[in-house]
Amino acid sequence: MQPNNPVLLARRSYLTGLAIALIGAILFSTKAIVAKLIYRYNVDAVTLIFFRMAFSLPIFAGIALWQMHKGGSLSRKDRLSLIGLGLIGYYLSSFLDFLGLQYITAGLERLILFLTPSFVLLISAFFLKRAVSRLEWLALMVSYMGIVLVFFHDLKFGGSNVLLGSLLVLGAAVSYALYLIQSGQLVQRLGSLRLVSYAMCVSSAACIGQFFVLRPASMLVQPLAVYSLSVVNAILCTVLPVFMTMIAVKKIGAATASQAGMIGPVSTLFLGAYFLNEPITAWQMAGTVLVMGGMYLLSAKKTSA
Repeated sequence: MQPNNPVLLARRSYLTGLAIALIGAILFSTKAIVAKLIYRYNVDAVTLIFFRMAFSLPIFAGIALWQMHKGGSLSRKDRLSLIGLGLIGYYLSSFLDFLGLQYITAGLERLILFLTPSFVLLISAFFLKRAVSRLEWLALMVSYMGIVLVFFHDLKFGGSNVLLGSLLVLGAAVSYALYLIQSGQLVQRLGSLRLVSYAMCVSSAACIGQFFVLRPASMLVQPLAVYSLSVVNAILCTVLPVFMTMIAVKKIGAATASQAGMIGPVSTLFLGAYFLNEPITAWQMAGTVLVMGGMYLLSAKKTSA
C-alpha cells in the first residue's frame, strides 16, 4: 500500500483514536487507586478533593479563558446552566465518589460508576418518558447482577462500611447521570471543550471554597507524598483523561469510545491488586464480566439505533 492510501490513513487514525480512548479510560480509573494511596496519610475527602481541583484549576481556567475569547459571551440562562452542571456533575459527583472510596475497594467503586449509562437510561425512562427496549432491560439486569455479586462479596469482609460506601458512590453515579442528561442541549450550543472547561472551573471553585469553610488552613500542610499524589490525581487522572476522551470521540465516535471505556473496571481491579493489595477473587471477576457485558449490550443497542 502507498503511504498516503486513504484506507491505510483511515485505519491508522482509527487505531490511534482507539489507543487514546483506552489510555484515557485507564488513567481516569486510576484516580480511585491514587485516592486510596492518599488516604493512607490520614487525609479526608474534603482535603483530597481540594488538592485535586486546586492543582487542575489553572489548566481548566486557561482553557476557559481561551474559549471565552474565542466563543464570545454567554447568555444569563447558559451561565446559570453551567453553574448548575458544574455543581452537579463534577463537584457533587466527585465529592460523593471520594467519600465512598474511604469505605469500599477501588474495584467495587469503578464497577458502580460504570453503571452511569444505565442510570441515564432509567432517569430518561421514568422521568422523560423514553421508551426502553427489551434488550436495554436485559442489559440493566445483567449489569446489576454483577454489582450484586461484588457487593455481597465485599460486604462479607467489609461489614456495614461497604453499604455506606456503595451508597455514596451510587449517589455519585446518579449525580453524573443527571449531568449527562442536562448537558445534552448545552454541549450542542457551546461545544464540549468550552462546556467541560467552564464546568470544571465551577466545580473547582466549589471544592476549594468547601475546604476553607469546613477545614482549618493548617490542613494545607501535608507530607510531600500527598502533594505529589495530588498532582498525579489532578493531571494524569483528571485533566488528561478529559481531553483524551474528547479527542477519541472526535476520531472514532462516541459509541466506540464508550465501549473502549469498558477497560476501566478491569484495569482498576488489577491496579488495585498491584498497588493496594486488594484481592482478586472469582466473585469479583464474575461480577466484572457481568457488568461489562451489560454495558456492552447497552452500547451495542445505541450503536445500532
